[in-house]
Amino acid sequence: MATPRLPDFLQSVNLKHVKLGYHYLITHLLTLSLLPLIAVVFIQASQMDYDDVYQLYLHLQYNLAAVVIFSTVLVFGCTVYILTRPRPVYLVDYCCYRPPDHLQAPFHRFMEHSKLTGDFDESSLEFQRKILERSGLGEETCVPAAMHCVPPQPSMAAAREEAETVMFGALDNLFGSTNVKPKDIGILVVNCSLFNPTPSLSAMIVNKYKLRGNIKTFNLGGMGCSAGVISLDLAKDMLQVHRNTYAVVVSTENITQNWYFGNKKSMLIPNCLFRIGGAAVLLSNKPADRGRSKYKLVHVVRTHCGSDDAAFKCVYQEQDGMGKTGVSLSKDLMAIAGQALKANITTMGPLVLPISEQLLFFGTLVARKLLNPKTKPYIPDFKLAFEHFCIHAGGRAVIDELEKNLQLSEEHVEASRMTLHRFGNTSSSSIWYELGYTEAKGRMKKGNRVWQIAFGSGFKCNSAVWEALRNVKASGYSPWADCIHRYPVKILN
Repeated sequence: MATPRLPDFLQSVNLKHVKLGYHYLITHLLTLSLLPLIAVVFIQASQMDYDDVYQLYLHLQYNLAAVVIFSTVLVFGCTVYILTRPRPVYLVDYCCYRPPDHLQAPFHRFMEHSKLTGDFDESSLEFQRKILERSGLGEETCVPAAMHCVPPQPSMAAAREEAETVMFGALDNLFGSTNVKPKDIGILVVNCSLFNPTPSLSAMIVNKYKLRGNIKTFNLGGMGCSAGVISLDLAKDMLQVHRNTYAVVVSTENITQNWYFGNKKSMLIPNCLFRIGGAAVLLSNKPADRGRSKYKLVHVVRTHCGSDDAAFKCVYQEQDGMGKTGVSLSKDLMAIAGQALKANITTMGPLVLPISEQLLFFGTLVARKLLNPKTKPYIPDFKLAFEHFCIHAGGRAVIDELEKNLQLSEEHVEASRMTLHRFGNTSSSSIWYELGYTEAKGRMKKGNRVWQIAFGSGFKCNSAVWEALRNVKASGYSPWADCIHRYPVKILN
């Protein structure tokens, strides 16, 4: 059976997504229109000599009304600009959880344990073996402790233990690397799709670190692998409202209670791809933190295709015919992901692309709509907008198709491939392992732009754009610290 592929982006571009991108751009029209005016005034002022300044003074001395009007307009304009401009959001640092070596699940052990459970027939075991061989995963990916037991022990207590180990491990390193006290955190956003106990995961963190009583906490569930970007967007909006504070975003997934023990093929794939992992991110809106921060958040663009029934059900948690619960992946997943991606990048284009690319894109689009419908739209070169790409490591096929459709080089997708190989699909946290890989390789330079892009159930495609504020080096807490010298590795077909 042929591998599902993303649709060719050259075949169609929806005009409404282009309009949405330009709508985002126009919201900052006041700022953009003021910049040329300020530049003209500065140039004229720089060309004035002493006599010109004196004559201007005499002229204004006898034109009090003009001075008052000019001053009023100037003060009003500055006030509007200050009140309406978004506050910068800085990424101070982030830390990814690195599982201990004893949790590694090499292929032979994975298959041996799967057979010993007695839940899988021969056909299902062979299917899992083939998926593993083609997945792009390496031999060092990890599963939680409960899955190493024979038979597995997917209890509530074990699931809590997995969540605590991952979240607290990442947060301990984050607080250690930034020297920020837990009580200084004003906003906490936690996302985990498939494990949402009571009390919530965010409450577990508040209790562990004794966070302050007026902290704003949020717990996002069921939003899939793109929930990390959704959490960022929520934290960003909260930082626009609450001044001079820190926000922590924790992204993870829980495997212990969500392993599938049935024989339905579409529900067996997550067993083969998903692995333990998580990340904690410290954001700040304090101007004083700019100097020590790694990145500044530039844009977040979110696309939701949930109004379409096929998109809504393409990643779906359900029970099989035997009453066993798992997550089913539709055979149309790649096509739906392609449509969501196309909508997302079409919206984002006007925000990030140089004007030359926008003119080429918009010109061919207008020609196609008005002159010749068979004219192929110009697909912009996003390599002109970004130096680095963090494509969600959902699977080898997704990375392959994005590399082809966006015309990326092997180096552009190297971080995604190596993250999938070393850590597997860690769901919403995978984009942070990828960013860590780029830093560990010493490739992140001041001014570089990074595109994080992730897909999630619902169906969603979400993007975040960051700008490096300095030459960024990996911290001592990097999950790549002890193995980056071995990468990149060649992925066998």
